[in-house]
Amino acid sequence: MEVTNTGQRKSLNHETMKRFLATVTFIVFLGISSTNAIAQVADNKLGIGFRISQVQNDFGIGLDLISPYFANAKVAVRVGGSFQWLEHVRGTETTWTPYQNGQVGVRGRQFVIDDKVFVYGEGGFIIIFPNDEFSAESTEFGGYGLFGFEFKPHDKFGFYLEVGGVGTGAVADKIVNRPIYSNGFLTNAGFRVTL
Repeated sequence: MEVTNTGQRKSLNHETMKRFLATVTFIVFLGISSTNAIAQVADNKLGIGFRISQVQNDFGIGLDLISPYFANAKVAVRVGGSFQWLEHVRGTETTWTPYQNGQVGVRGRQFVIDDKVFVYGEGGFIIIFPNDEFSAESTEFGGYGLFGFEFKPHDKFGFYLEVGGVGTGAVADKIVNRPIYSNGFLTNAGFRVTL
């Protein structure tokens, strides 16, 4: 359903944000309470990661924070943010214009080889903070889903690859042809440190 009235859209965004914050609060509360009730394994600590990413045609770099795993060390909450660059034409040349996003998601993992290699699936919410050079909107909301593979050569760090998709409906309405951005195929490659 497309909302054409700007006032209605802002109201819709506020309602979406309220639901988003309520969901995040519930997930974090669940994670904190479950973490205290379940014995920690050596690998089950807070993680900090750095990644390079590609969303549709937009290159980016980002940081993420992964909670200790709970629910039998299989589920965690991830909070992250990225700086992305929208590639577009300005005048007679192609340029990249920066924008930011934030994500909150829940992941479930399964070990494949001892505690060195595991696969995971993740889904969550994304909020985009567009650049006013290409968008009249101050925020855009959406969701993402991905599958990942992590290899841990040491118990303190690991490397990961992720593939998935992002859906936001974001449109660069100040650019010729009004291209979409932050929609479509997602790839991430990164390095994660366990604290």
